[in-house]
This record gives sequence, structure tokens and C-alpha cells, in this order.
Amino acid sequence: MPVGKIGAIGLVAWVLTSLIQPADAACDSAGLAAKYPSLVGRTIRLAQDGESPPYSYKDPDNLEIMKGVDYDLATATFTCLGMKTEIKLGKWSGLLPAVIAGQADVMWNNLYYTPVRAQQVDFVTYLVAATGGLVKAGNPKKIAALSDTCGMKGAAGLGTVEETLLRKTSDECVAAGKPPLEIATYPDKPSGTRLVLSGRADIMLSDGGFVGNMVKTDGANFAQAFSIKSNFKVGPGITRTIPELRQAIADALAQLQADGTVEATMAKHGVDPKLMLPVESFTK
Repeated sequence: MPVGKIGAIGLVAWVLTSLIQPADAACDSAGLAAKYPSLVGRTIRLAQDGESPPYSYKDPDNLEIMKGVDYDLATATFTCLGMKTEIKLGKWSGLLPAVIAGQADVMWNNLYYTPVRAQQVDFVTYLVAATGGLVKAGNPKKIAALSDTCGMKGAAGLGTVEETLLRKTSDECVAAGKPPLEIATYPDKPSGTRLVLSGRADIMLSDGGFVGNMVKTDGANFAQAFSIKSNFKVGPGITRTIPELRQAIADALAQLQADGTVEATMAKHGVDPKLMLPVESFTK
């Protein structure tokens, strides 16, 4: 996800989702309740956008049901802690400002940890972000690395780190005496996937989770050429107004990692389990 300017706040409550829980996870709920008694029974206002698969999205067959790796893990975590959730839906760019402003308690929606963000909210991280290369099924151009794309047509979201990566690769191609990339940008991910399907792009660079989910859900049309790990750690941004919440989330997530719930949830949604990191918590 972008790490630049944070947009305006705009959230709506999503009440029905608070009643929907993922498959039961093995965790020491009693032990966590004893350690954090002030949190038991409390309702957490969970900020998500509901439109960024595979992290947070509405079930296309029932728009009153939320899905996604972040939704499932957040719900499992708070269930493990004996807490309830109320989903606050809004545009991605407004979710973190909503936590900062006290309109939500936790943003759990493919959020990258940065020192600047950590000045205003706490973090618990458990993943590393990655960039994936989406190509047509069968990988007809046999692309195995960015260095294979010289002279090809690449696509990336406008203003994203992936666009920067494509332009850097093109410059490296030219420096090596090879033809540059022909680079196209798109305003949203569906537009990018259409470029690949139509042959107007040989490869689309995007978030690794999105690419993995596309291959999992539409393998007849798409394949993943490669995945590149970034330096960004990923996890929820947490209000500092609720004592013990950051550490409670970290403890519950560590248990869910240990019992395999995190890995299984990632695999279910097409996110590579190899991107999982040991749980870390950050506060000022």
C-alpha cells in the first residue's frame, strides 16, 4: 500500500460483520483474559476499507459479509482476547487518520510500518510486504526476474513504488545496451489486470498479496512470474488510548502464529506464507 500522504477521514459502521467470525482458532483465551482483564468484552472499532482483496473485501455473493486475510486475522485475534469488533468502513487513505482522531481503535488493512506513522499510533507487525509480477497464464514470455523484461511492456499503478521499480529497471536495461521497457500506468488494479489480459502489458507489478490472490482465484488467466520482498513490515496501526491493547494484540497474534492459524489464513487468501515474520510491537 502507498506510504505517502494520508487522506481525509470518512467512516461508516458495518454492524452485521461483528457477528461473523472465522473458523475457531486454537489460542489460550483464558490465559489472555486473565492477563488482560480490562479488555475482555470490550468492543474494538476496526477500520478497514472493504475493497482491497485479498486483505479486506466484501463477499461478492453477500455484501453484508466481510472477508480477507486482514479481516480474518483481526477477528481471530480479538475473539482470542474475548473482545468484540465493530467494523468501520472507509477509504483506505482515511483509515489511519480515523485511528489518530479517535474515530476508530485499530486500522488492520495492509498497513506498512514507518517511523513517521509510529509517531502517532502503535504497531504490531507480522508480515513483510512484497511486489509480485502478474503475467498471463503459462507465463508466455518466460519472465523469471525483472532483468528479463528489457524491451517488454510493463504496467504499474500510477505513482506507486512498483512504477518506480519499472522505470529503474528500464534505465538498467538501457545501461546494459538492451532496449528499454515500454511502461504503462493504471488508476486501479482491475485496469492493470485488463492490460495483461489484452496483451497491452507483458507484466503487471503490484502488491504481492494481490498478485497471489489473482493467481489463486483466476489461475486460468493469470500466473505469477516472480515475487520480490520489500523492506516494509506490515501490521495493524493501534490507538494509544486503550492501555495494554498493543501488547495484547501482539500476544494473541504470536499464539495464532504458533498454532498455524496465521499461515493457514494467508494461504487461504493466496498470500505467500513465506512473507510471515515473527511478531514485533512498536511504540514511541
